[in-house]
Amino acid sequence: MWNYEKKLQYPVKITKTNPAMAKLIISQFGGPDGELAASMRYLSQRYTMPYRQVAGLLTDIGTEELAHMEIVSSIIYQLTKDLTPEEVEASGFAPYYIDHTTALWPQAAGGTPFSATFFQSKGDVITDLTEDLAAEQKARTTYDNILRLVKDPDIADPIRFLRAREVVHFQRFGEAIRTLGSTLELAIYKALRN
Repeated sequence: MWNYEKKLQYPVKITKTNPAMAKLIISQFGGPDGELAASMRYLSQRYTMPYRQVAGLLTDIGTEELAHMEIVSSIIYQLTKDLTPEEVEASGFAPYYIDHTTALWPQAAGGTPFSATFFQSKGDVITDLTEDLAAEQKARTTYDNILRLVKDPDIADPIRFLRAREVVHFQRFGEAIRTLGSTLELAIYKALRN
């Protein structure tokens, strides 16, 4: 179905650890608007998508979201690599550290574990594509929030890349809706009449 190239879509080279930042960025790994939820959303929705072109788009974006999960994971790993117990405690990273050391575990910045309830797959073209548009905007907002707090360019640069991809995905889903145009209008009309 696709080839895996063993390199990040965008390089991550963080020179200074910062577990406090990792604690925030982890939301884009396993939070409600993060990359894990996005990949599961699109890869689940593609099976019931009746339009082959849109199913292909869901596959393309879903697998790209897996690549984004790798970038976010690399950021978090590099921000927490080789921490001393003193650094863990001083940064507020201790609660996470107690449960997971510095291993990656999907959760939101607030500590809520990943849940499949973070995404929807209804099998209805209109519902799913509307969900996808909203999801991309929520992810973009989360990246905007992270960028408001990040001062280190080593962290900010890959975050900006990821944010830009959210915008592109939003545009691609919008194009899919426009391409389906009258087909979707008819489906909406039928749904409202029932």
